[in-house]
Amino acid sequence: MVQRRKSTAVRKQQIIDAARKLIIRKGSEHLTVRSMAKEVGLTEAAIYRHFKSKREILSFLMNNIMDTMLHDVERTTVENSPSLETIDQVLKHHLSEIEQRKGMSFQIIAEIISLGDKKLNKDVYEKLNLYIGRLENLLSEGARGGHIRDGIDFGASALLLFGMIQGLANIWALSGYSFDLVAKYETLWGIYREAIV
Repeated sequence: MVQRRKSTAVRKQQIIDAARKLIIRKGSEHLTVRSMAKEVGLTEAAIYRHFKSKREILSFLMNNIMDTMLHDVERTTVENSPSLETIDQVLKHHLSEIEQRKGMSFQIIAEIISLGDKKLNKDVYEKLNLYIGRLENLLSEGARGGHIRDGIDFGASALLLFGMIQGLANIWALSGYSFDLVAKYETLWGIYREAIV
């Protein structure tokens, strides 16, 4: 039986899906072109027809995750007026995604850092800064709406939010996913909220 060739877009999506599954099951350190090829049922050469390297796959994955997160922030802010509840809703949604993907985005970031690729590091840095900038905008708009007190440093407050989420996800992953991520976040959010209201 002859297998029909699939379009580049379909193959790329299959490869990315395989990379996600492998990272979730085994961790990013076990993500190889060989393991992805086996997962999809292709040869390594077929993987290289769609992606030049593991670096390019990680970049594609990271961009996909960050674009989704940025879209979520945009969608939530369009649907709701900027407030602490809006920020809380965005962060809970992102934590839910982190939980479903077993913290994959942070594993990918760690793997990218370990590669030592300056261009890739710069790309991820810029995407993360864009996300933190969106959080900063939410905080700023929340202050204009009277939900957040005047005089706080919105940039530092946004970075603190990001650090809170990343730190929480790291502790959760290191614990073997042993606690409810969103429940633990609620406690941290309460402390953060008191500081900025």
